[in-house]
Amino acid sequence: MSIDSSQNNKRIAKNTLLLYVRMLFTMAVSLYTSRIVLDVLGIEDYGIYNVVGGIVALFSFLNSAMASSTQRYVTFELGRNNNQRLSEVFLTSFNIYMIISVVVIILSETLGLWLLLEKMSIPDDRMNAAIWVYQFSVFAAVISIMSYPYNAVIVAHERMSAFASISIIEVVLKLIIVYLLVLSRIDKLVLYAGLLVCVQLFVRFCYTIYCSKHFPETKLRLFMDKPLFKEMLGFTGWNLWGNVAAILFTHGLNILLNVFFGPVVNTSRGIAVQVQTAIAQFASNFQMAVNPQITKMYASNHLEEMHILICRSCKFSFCLLFILSLPILFETYFILNVWLKMIPDYAVIFVRLMIITMIIDSTAGPLMVGATATGHVKVYQSVIGGILLLILPISYVVLSLGGAPWSVFLVHLSICCIAYIVRLLIVYKLIKLDIRMFINQVFGRSFIIVICSIIIPGLMKLFLPDNIWTSLALIIVCMICAAISSFYLGLSCHERKIICDRLSSVKHEIGMHL
Repeated sequence: MSIDSSQNNKRIAKNTLLLYVRMLFTMAVSLYTSRIVLDVLGIEDYGIYNVVGGIVALFSFLNSAMASSTQRYVTFELGRNNNQRLSEVFLTSFNIYMIISVVVIILSETLGLWLLLEKMSIPDDRMNAAIWVYQFSVFAAVISIMSYPYNAVIVAHERMSAFASISIIEVVLKLIIVYLLVLSRIDKLVLYAGLLVCVQLFVRFCYTIYCSKHFPETKLRLFMDKPLFKEMLGFTGWNLWGNVAAILFTHGLNILLNVFFGPVVNTSRGIAVQVQTAIAQFASNFQMAVNPQITKMYASNHLEEMHILICRSCKFSFCLLFILSLPILFETYFILNVWLKMIPDYAVIFVRLMIITMIIDSTAGPLMVGATATGHVKVYQSVIGGILLLILPISYVVLSLGGAPWSVFLVHLSICCIAYIVRLLIVYKLIKLDIRMFINQVFGRSFIIVICSIIIPGLMKLFLPDNIWTSLALIIVCMICAAISSFYLGLSCHERKIICDRLSSVKHEIGMHL
């Protein structure tokens, strides 16, 4: 099967554009609603909601591990044009997700409930509300788990318009929730958690209906292929190790902060996560459009094109994230002050450390997709998962020795840098990736972008007075410097031409519809 690079580039560009339309709308609404929710719930209740949901998320490691397995198998069979096998993969994954749902419920209602009642730092007068939020979170987790097979099929078929349309419906419903929350006189924390579950259930049915109408392989029927079941579980088994690490250093750290410092610090982390997530979506949407192409290239044995696409995806992801992150890193306090009515303690330093860590993790994403495409993830997941698992115990030791709350994020950042280097060496062996090309194209160009971008903003920060006009000017200058450096120093001539051609095409298409 020959690969039409032009068609692939057009498909990636179109899907990326659709995902960005979706993202910009959802991000704007999300940032607005989180501001209102924090104001309505208060710092303490917002922190309780953040950490209680994290307990349930601890048990989602099974779901997270299976997600990458499902995505890989569905995309791989689609790349081979094997419709019969594609249907079998979907049905097998659906059966596995049903089992995972049962396991998550059992763990949540035993170990998780014990952790909530006996170990968490929650005021006595808010414990009843916390239990309600916890049960709603369990229900939401099950809904999310059973949505993954359908989402995997949509991504594999590269129908990003479905994500864009349904996501817009979702954020509109969440906007209505905020309005109801302001008007309500009952316990707002419990009401908020309950209404979010209702929205999630509605969105779940939307995805199911869409898939059943457009993709024949998602039609449910009784089916059991034991060899395929064992194969997918075996693949998931090694992913499980890596995902246990991911769950522990995200939600585990949140619970650790609650145990040592209480729910107010969880609110600061929750705010930082909102900012981090909003920025990360710029890279994740781009990668969501590119990742199926990486897997399909491996399935069709076009390794050279695969290597180029992985390097390009890592580099583009860095540029997108850096352009948005630089002004936030320079003017964190000013931006949080404009966004929120009150800034929780440690929120500023949490935001900065989590953004830097997010950039490193996000630019490593395509490497993980390349490893997953091979199906040989034993070494990758065991080694990388083992390294990332160190984050939680090291953080515990640091906090026990009197470390500040932000120290756990510094530990996280340090371990992620080590994991990135090891990840690159493992992927090199799996797909024969040209490490010299990767270092030059990704590390080298990224370093040049950073150095050249911070000179002018750094001088402005040092010598100009600290006021609102300086902050606004600094934000604009940061984005301009990062964008110019990324375009002219980060991209090759061919890559700049691709972007200019696609921008011209998008401008022409928009003009035709106006």
